[in-house]
Amino acid sequence: MASKIPQKIKEIKKYKVPEVNYAFQKTISFSQIQTYYQCPKKWALQYRDGYGTTDYSIHMTFGTAIHETIQHYLTIGYENSFAEADRMDIESYFQDKFSEGYKKAYKDNNKTHFSNPAEMGEFYEDGVAILNYLKKNKSKYFSKRNWYLVGCEVPLFISPLPRLPNIIYRGYIDLILYNEFTNTYCIYDIKTSTNSWGDKQKKDKIKTSQLRLYKKYFSQQFDVPEDKIDIEFFIVKRKLWENSQYAQSRIQQFKPANGKNSMNYSAKLVEKFIEDCFNDDNSYKNTEHNPQPSEYCKWCAFNDKPDLCNKQLIL
Repeated sequence: MASKIPQKIKEIKKYKVPEVNYAFQKTISFSQIQTYYQCPKKWALQYRDGYGTTDYSIHMTFGTAIHETIQHYLTIGYENSFAEADRMDIESYFQDKFSEGYKKAYKDNNKTHFSNPAEMGEFYEDGVAILNYLKKNKSKYFSKRNWYLVGCEVPLFISPLPRLPNIIYRGYIDLILYNEFTNTYCIYDIKTSTNSWGDKQKKDKIKTSQLRLYKKYFSQQFDVPEDKIDIEFFIVKRKLWENSQYAQSRIQQFKPANGKNSMNYSAKLVEKFIEDCFNDDNSYKNTEHNPQPSEYCKWCAFNDKPDLCNKQLIL
């Protein structure tokens, strides 16, 4: 199989992420950008001012374990066979990743629990239901006919703003497939959701910019024309609607708009973020950002820290 892999895919697989020289370079991520547009004050506290925290949660632990299990299953399927992938004990693999992830997060969280056995058990059963659904219905979503696995966690390392080349966007693409017949790539971002994405999520231009940026930067980094790249959110659902009259799927596919205007919008988001937050010498601007109270406040690590966030003065 390896000898049949197209040369371009081999080149992408061999890509090595350059080391960051923090003496004069800074890295940014989509999480930073999204945080900035949700609340500039939170971004400043989290990333600029040294008050960064990690919000440990069962949702984050579950999401990581599901990502790793799906990626492992698809890697076996494409690099060997889906018959072999189906023979793997996917439930045990997921259970191991879920357990390992929780133990690590528990340790990193000062050995403080953020879930309980009953909740862990419920999330585990949800994960098993998702994975079994994927195994039974994989042909609806993935084909090996003319398709190759480019990779999972494909790294991006690129300067979005030529004027400030030492501000580096760094990220990892969940899954990329290549169709030899059409000479096109498909970039997938795997998301976990309690039920599904509704109009609010689908119309969120900031949220959906993640895949547009992946498309733009993958194109630039690997010299692939943008019109040869498709993008898709691959959303796995923990719960199904009760008493539904219709057959339900554990998987939701959503392809955000990615024409010229949408791509330009997302690129300008990043450029504005960099211009707003960094000086010409790559240092952070000492801007006093005001809180932007919203529904996100209830999940914010600084919500109950009035000495750091004075949002109550604005409300």
